[in-house]
Order: sequence, then C-alpha cells, then structure tokens
Amino acid sequence: MKEPKNNDRPPLYDLLLPGFGLLFMKKKGPGLFFIISFTLFLAILFWRHQLILVSIRSLITGTALLVTSPVSFRQIFTYEILELWIASLYALLVPPLLFWLSARTLKKARAEKEEDSKEKELSLREIGWHSFKKHTIALYASVTVFILYSVAFLAPLVSPFSPFEQQDFLVTAYKQPFTRIDALVLNEQKGVTIPLRKGNTRSDRLTNALISDFQVLKTRNEPQKLRFIDSYRIEGNSVIYKQGHREKVIPLDNLAGESGYGKAPSGFIVTRSFFLGTDQYGRDILSRVIYGSRISLSIGFLVVLISVTLGTVVGISSGYFGGIVDNTLMRIVDILIAFPALFLILIIIATFGNSIFLIVITLSFTGWMGVARIVRSQVLSLKEQEFILAAKSLGLSNLRIIFRHLMPNTLTPVIVAATLRIGSIILTEAGLSFLGLGVQPPTPSWGNIINEGRDSLLNHWWISTFPGIAILTTVVCFNLIGDGVRDALDPRMRG
Repeated sequence: MKEPKNNDRPPLYDLLLPGFGLLFMKKKGPGLFFIISFTLFLAILFWRHQLILVSIRSLITGTALLVTSPVSFRQIFTYEILELWIASLYALLVPPLLFWLSARTLKKARAEKEEDSKEKELSLREIGWHSFKKHTIALYASVTVFILYSVAFLAPLVSPFSPFEQQDFLVTAYKQPFTRIDALVLNEQKGVTIPLRKGNTRSDRLTNALISDFQVLKTRNEPQKLRFIDSYRIEGNSVIYKQGHREKVIPLDNLAGESGYGKAPSGFIVTRSFFLGTDQYGRDILSRVIYGSRISLSIGFLVVLISVTLGTVVGISSGYFGGIVDNTLMRIVDILIAFPALFLILIIIATFGNSIFLIVITLSFTGWMGVARIVRSQVLSLKEQEFILAAKSLGLSNLRIIFRHLMPNTLTPVIVAATLRIGSIILTEAGLSFLGLGVQPPTPSWGNIINEGRDSLLNHWWISTFPGIAILTTVVCFNLIGDGVRDALDPRMRG
C-alpha cells in the first residue's frame, strides 16, 4: 500500500493559521507578517468585542433609518459615529482577509517547492516579489507600516481616552509616562443625552434604538463622569478631595457605587493610567498620537496618490505626443521646479487659510514634477521600441497604446518614487503643523503635538518625544520599503 505523503494532510498549524505553515517552510517574512497582524487583530476583537457589536448593530439600525426616515438620521448622525463604523468594519474584515491571504500564500509556496526541479518562466511581477521577499528589513518595515495604518483605522477602538478632552488639568497636567491617577466616579452620565422619541412608529423605534447605541459609543471609554483628584478622605456622608491647592467637598450620594457613613469606599474610586504621559491641558499623549497618525498617514497617502497620478499623466502625455505638447508641459515643470516649493506652500496657505483639504491639494500640486520627468524619460525610450511601433502599425488608438502598453511599463520607477516620497510628505506636513501652518489644534497631528511641547522640552520631554518617534519610525520604514522595492525591480540588484 502506498503511504500518504506529508503534503496530503496539512498539519494542525496550517489549519489554525497558514502563517505558521509559512514559518515552518522558512518563509519567515510573510509568515511573521500574517502571524503578528492576525494576533493583534484577534486581541483587539477580544478586547473590544462588545463595542464592535454595538457599532455594527448601530450601523444596521442607521442604514434602516436612513432608508425609512433620512431626516431623522441626519439629525442624530455625527462623524464620530462614522469613524467607529469604519473601525469596527475594519476590525471584522481584516482577520478573515489575512487568513485567506496566508492560505493562498502557503498554497503558492508549496506549489513552488514542488516545482523547484522544473523550469518555470516567471512574470516580471513574480520575479520582483521573490526578490523583495529576500529583503528582510524591507519586509519588517512593511509589517510596521501595516500596523501603523491599522492603528490609524482603529483609533476610536484602541485609543484609551478622547484626544480632545481636557480632564481636571490641575491634577492631570504635565504627568510623566506611566503615571497612575485616582478619580472619583460620579453618578452623572458623561455627555449630553439626546431625548428619545415618544412615538411608536417604525421610524421612532429605529431612532430610539440608534440614539441608545450612539450614547454607548460616544461614552465608550468612560460611561460616567470622572473627577481626577490628588487625594481624598471620607468625613461622615461626604468625601473631601484635593485638586492641586484646592479642597472640595462632594456628598457620597453623588458618587457611584455602594457607600455610606461608616462604610469603606466601594466602587466610586478608579485609577487611570497615562502610558505616555499628559500635556499642559491634561490630555492623554498616547490618544493624541494615535489620532494624530490618522492625519499624518492619510495626508501622506493622499498626497502621493494625487501627485503620482498627475505626474504620470503629464509625463506620459509629454513623452508620447512630443512636439508642442512636450515643450509646453516641460516648461511648466521647469518653472514649478525652479520655484521654491515651501515658499509656494506658505503663499497659498497665507492667502486661502489652512485646512486639511487645502494642505492635501497644495502638497499634491507641488510634488508631481519629479514623477513627470521620470515617466517622460521612460516613455521616450519605450515609444521607439518594436512593440509600440507594431501597435501603431496595427492602427491601435493612442489611448489604448498609452494604457495597455506604455503605462504598465512605466510603473516600476513610479512605484519606487511613490514609496520614497511618502516619508518626505509626512515630514513636510509635520513641519507645517510645527510652524502652526498645517493642521490646526485641537485636531491632533504629529507635527502640532511636537509644537505644543517645544516650549517645555527640557522639563516635559515626553510631549514632543513620542510623536517625534512616530514620525521617525514611519519615515524610516517607508524609506526602507522604497529601497527594497527599488532593489527588487532593478535587474542588476537581484540575487
């Protein structure tokens, strides 16, 4: 009887998570990526499962209310709830996607292992991917960037505090990292409660259900009000507490939990930790760095997407059509390159004001010229090749030649330029915010958080240090990815 091969029955680690199978096949880069990412998402799902369930339920209820009564939906809808919906959907959809990708990668790895003895012609994309996987540092940088973007998407779920909330700054201001502060838990509910509808129609029931879920989501970290204190003591039916040099009195009946005269306090004292410290207003630095990542990372991605797209279109048009089109476009590029980009950005912001939308547009339209020149040089070389001449002789339209033949062959330098440019865009945005010309407080971005701590850098170093570390990590990772992509797509650098 023929014995079954080891590959006929996948081992247990392949069934649980194919990423383990990749590790055992010595595919360390992809295997670690899937395992680390999958573990982090499972931890978040386990930690925030109740909040995610409420968010998904409110999404279903809100969709039904939007169909039934759009006016009622618009009256209670907020962008904060939309952020929670996006975060919850991201937390639910990414783990199965990671599992599917790891299983697909494992299947391909086994097929490649079985066909090692056979000669197989690989496509340019497959050759580049195999070469990129040999760059261990670039793979780890990719994992780090994926985690950073995941944290940005999941900010409402993973942030321990609100990034805008100034909580008893007499007690919480300028606290060092890993500080623990006691707080009294008041009976009052946090936030403003929206009154429920009194009707019994389907629209009223949906509205009331959505209002209840919104209240839970908005007070997700602290359902009840907290009052941070330095110290306290119980005298009779009152609690005397200190906030800085002030001493106040509050009745025990106004506090949460079961307590009374002669009884030990129970339930109305909690301790909160500030892992990265607080700023001058008592705001949690960790929460502000997490929310700031959404601004900095999204601006970097959007600016590069717009500028690379515009530069590719201009470069292909200039190189392919030539003549007056080439001369006109290249003279515009020469003028914009000669003009100081930072000076132009400052003029635009000073004239039209500063907003996130304006910053994205300004950075996008001052960073496409280099990409245009790179693409133009590639097109000038490619359009004299035989396959382009054959396409023209067959009577193919210019658009088809550009999109089917020229553009795919110019993507290599564009991808390298894009990965290397994201880091510089994040630095530019951080510099503008540091100067007060970028994202305006209280909206957090890494640049304006550093700006808020610059006057107290010696005494309160943590305010500027941790967003600075975030910028450094992100820029270095993107540069490492860019180096890995460049080496992988360069035939001279392949091993």
